[in-house]
Amino acid sequence: MTVYVDDMRARFGRLIMCHMIANTEDELHAMASRIGVARRWYQGDHYDICLSKRALAVAAGAVEVTQRQLACMAMRRRATGQLGAPDVALAWVRGTVVCHPRRAGRTAVMHLVNGHGGD
Repeated sequence: MTVYVDDMRARFGRLIMCHMIANTEDELHAMASRIGVARRWYQGDHYDICLSKRALAVAAGAVEVTQRQLACMAMRRRATGQLGAPDVALAWVRGTVVCHPRRAGRTAVMHLVNGHGGD
């Protein structure tokens, strides 16, 4: 089972939250159940969990990654269907995604180089 937790610190009321993702939904839901996170907190591809649950996840074998690594891994999964490894996540995005900066009144645009997800 490979589950990842990031180092994000976002306030939610009096709690501090971070993200938890996994290679598969089954792995993600299994870890959530193991650490006592209700399914209603599932966000479609990740869980938002408080820091006390993060500590339980790490103790249960979750891998700690940076917020940037997790975001790049999620981007790769959206593009290719595979989460990829955290140690190459940023390099994959830099080599695969082209970002056109915002211009007055327009949102940023990103697309995959050559229209595919690399690899």
